[in-house]
Amino acid sequence: MALIVRSSDIHAAGCYTTGNIRKGAMVVEYTGPRISKEHADEIYEGRATTYLFGLRDGREVIDGHGVAMFINHSCDPNCETDEIDDRVWVIAIRDIKAGEELTYDYMLYDGAENDPAPCYCGSKKCRGTMYSPEEIRRQRRLKNKNGAA
Repeated sequence: MALIVRSSDIHAAGCYTTGNIRKGAMVVEYTGPRISKEHADEIYEGRATTYLFGLRDGREVIDGHGVAMFINHSCDPNCETDEIDDRVWVIAIRDIKAGEELTYDYMLYDGAENDPAPCYCGSKKCRGTMYSPEEIRRQRRLKNKNGAA
C-alpha cells in the first residue's frame, strides 16, 4: 500500500492511504533519530509544533522524519501505535478504505502548564484535547491542588 501526504481537515497536512488496509496490518514505522527528552526540550523550546514520539522507556523520544510524522491525532482513530522489537509501528485497528486519512490517538502524557493541546479531530467521541485521560485527570488534580492554596 502507498501512503501520501496532503491537506487535512484535522491539521494542516495529513497522511492518507491510496489502497485498502486490513485490520491488524502494520501500516508504517515511525522513524527518526532517538534523542533524550531533555535534548528534545532544548531543540523545540518555544515551538508550537513538533513531531516527537515518546517511547515506552520514558527517557527517549523519536524526532519524527518520514511519512508517519504526518499521521494526525483522533479521539476515534483508525490506527494505534505499538513498540515491537525496539521499533514503533502504526497498526490498523479496523479495515481502512483507500483515500482515508490515517489517525491514531496521541495520548499525550506530559502536559505543559498552560498548554491545552486542543484536539480538532471532529469525532463524536472527541475529548477536546490530545492528552490521555490519565493526563487530563493529573492536570485536574494539580489545578485543584494549586487552586485550593
